[in-house]
Amino acid sequence: MKKSEVPQDKSNLESANFRELCYAVDENGEYTTAHTTGWDPKTIALDNAIDEINQRVEDAKKRVHNNQTSPIEYYMELHKMDLQILASYVGLWQWRVKRHFKPKVFQKLSNKTLQKYADIFDITIEQLKNIEHAN
Repeated sequence: MKKSEVPQDKSNLESANFRELCYAVDENGEYTTAHTTGWDPKTIALDNAIDEINQRVEDAKKRVHNNQTSPIEYYMELHKMDLQILASYVGLWQWRVKRHFKPKVFQKLSNKTLQKYADIFDITIEQLKNIEHAN
């Protein structure tokens, strides 16, 4: 695509003054770089991904309120992590972290273990225990 044709469509990243670098062909026919504020197909895909993440967070919050999972799963989703990433940050096996999703197991966790999770999520133990104190 020619440098003059690089799309400057509106995107949700534009409000953060985010501009992406891409390659384009200049007037001499050589590749060069150009900035873009957005591109409709990419914006649609990004919006869909963000909507899906927000839905996963809401689903996890409902499961916490229904005592089907622990707040750890909610905060994991809120911070856009998966089980593998969270386990590596906390320094535990994935199966142990997944076990901590069980409300009865979560209630028995030591303050030392709870503090590990709280540090990862950058919250207090009280916020970890009660998602109503979440941002």
